[in-house]
Amino acid sequence: MVDIMGHIAFGLLFALPAWFVWDDRASVGFVALAVVASLVPDTDLLLSWLFPNSVHHHGVTHTVLFVTVISLVLGAVLTASLGSQIDDWIESEEFDRSSLFVFSTMGFLAGGLSHIVADVLSAPDISTPLEPFWPVYPHPLGIDLVWYNAAWINVGFLSVMVGTHIALAYLTTPVSHRYRLIPN
Repeated sequence: MVDIMGHIAFGLLFALPAWFVWDDRASVGFVALAVVASLVPDTDLLLSWLFPNSVHHHGVTHTVLFVTVISLVLGAVLTASLGSQIDDWIESEEFDRSSLFVFSTMGFLAGGLSHIVADVLSAPDISTPLEPFWPVYPHPLGIDLVWYNAAWINVGFLSVMVGTHIALAYLTTPVSHRYRLIPN
């Protein structure tokens, strides 16, 4: 398992394609959704504190099934509650309700899946094994690629991802729109 910085960095990694798919603020919105969702699977830490005998870390919240369901729910909630505000803020893209639902669901899905991938790459040796494809494939999966909680890797990777996003935001945004990314 990587720490919070590492999970945010992986969320940023999975959100990189946004700069090539959408314009301006839509890309920023997608990246924000992915970053927030990159921390959602660790809600099991809170749940294990509230329900100590029934929830464990790297359990059901670290599965593709959970991430998909929660992404669909959060996408629907976001679309229903903030649809017009998001559409007004984005300006450069015309999102109808179904497009906004797909957009937000995909943002949440990208972030949630990034968390699972990060944990698979770093958690098998000293942490609870992950079963990311449960219930279809209920066996642990792990690749011991990155040392658990390696601060220099987490900080370094986060720095690279932030720098990459800044560069892509600059390079993919037309000159006439570069100062519109920040609301007045």
